[in-house]
Amino acid sequence: MNNVLSDRINNLSTSQTLAMAALARELKAQGKDIISLSLGEPDFNTPDFIKEAAKKAIDENYSTYTPVDGYLELKEAICRKFKRDNNLDYKPSNIVVSTGAKQSLYNVAQVMLNEGDEVILPAPYWVSYYEIIKLSGGVPVEVPTSVDTDFKMTAKQLEKAITPKTKMMWFSSPCNPSGSVYNREELTAIGKVLEKHPNIYIVSDEIYEHINFSGTFCSIASIPGLFERTITVNGVAKAFAMTGWRIGYIGAPEFIAKACTKMQGQVTSGANSIAQRATITAVDANPSVLNEMVSAFKNRRDLVVGLAKAIPGIKLNVPEGAFYVFPDVSSFFGKTLRGKTINNADDFSMYLLSEANVATVTGDAFGNPNCIRISYATSEELLTEAFKRIAAALA
Repeated sequence: MNNVLSDRINNLSTSQTLAMAALARELKAQGKDIISLSLGEPDFNTPDFIKEAAKKAIDENYSTYTPVDGYLELKEAICRKFKRDNNLDYKPSNIVVSTGAKQSLYNVAQVMLNEGDEVILPAPYWVSYYEIIKLSGGVPVEVPTSVDTDFKMTAKQLEKAITPKTKMMWFSSPCNPSGSVYNREELTAIGKVLEKHPNIYIVSDEIYEHINFSGTFCSIASIPGLFERTITVNGVAKAFAMTGWRIGYIGAPEFIAKACTKMQGQVTSGANSIAQRATITAVDANPSVLNEMVSAFKNRRDLVVGLAKAIPGIKLNVPEGAFYVFPDVSSFFGKTLRGKTINNADDFSMYLLSEANVATVTGDAFGNPNCIRISYATSEELLTEAFKRIAAALA
């Protein structure tokens, strides 16, 4: 039947994080005691004050179509948030609200990339960047990093990756899957390189901004000279435990925001009305309301790093943000455990699923074939049990 379907869809890979989560659910349904550490989703509930705002919006009959680029009141609230948290001066005309940050990214790729345009991706990168770029005619150019450099791309590596075809650079900080956070000094060095190439635009995915243990956060758009060429992508999914509410947004130069609105107008139109009203309350809230959740994630990170480091053969750094660890497991490649030969990260991840009943995601999906991604967005009790199983399966 594949010849009936378009080349576009036949050449598109399935999201491996979603595939692994589906497989874990399937095994659970069969009665297997699976601990899933595969999905990037906070295990907290949406805060009550946000839920109240949504209920109020229902009672106030916010039930009609919304403006394509979002309610003006929400865009104004997002501008206040950008100023308060990132010292960025956006106007409502720079903001486009979408059905999740994934749609924000897709819009940007669709309106900016032509066939053959190159996009620099520091690897590891979030799984969907690669496919979205490809789907939009772009060519992803991977810049490999390793656990030894905290999975961060250096200015020198960026310089080397630039060609006359380079149109954009996409990255996330805090990074999914590595948890790395770029500091001001590192972003300034990247900015110095980009100064020589005024036609390269940046997509900065800051969805994990508030789940950050480094004590500081720097938006690349705040680096002198980069504001006019940066598309800042954010949303409420991770920080406010609102993954199912599906609200993401961009702050971008006006001509890009207009183009994204035009694109979205033909695809989904405006995002959900009730979720938008609730998001006004979320982005207007002082980030200190998240302290309890962030501190729980930090405790889990410390727990997981300790448990993982105690397993011989696993090499990892201490990530500064998000809720993932990204251990290098390449020392197991070529080994046979319980009759199963492990050749790569895919095999390693499947081995943990079958022998330890723990679901993780292969690093291959994120552009790093030596690692696996482990999400610690679950209870300390389950994390402790998961690592006990992993240690036993690898002994």
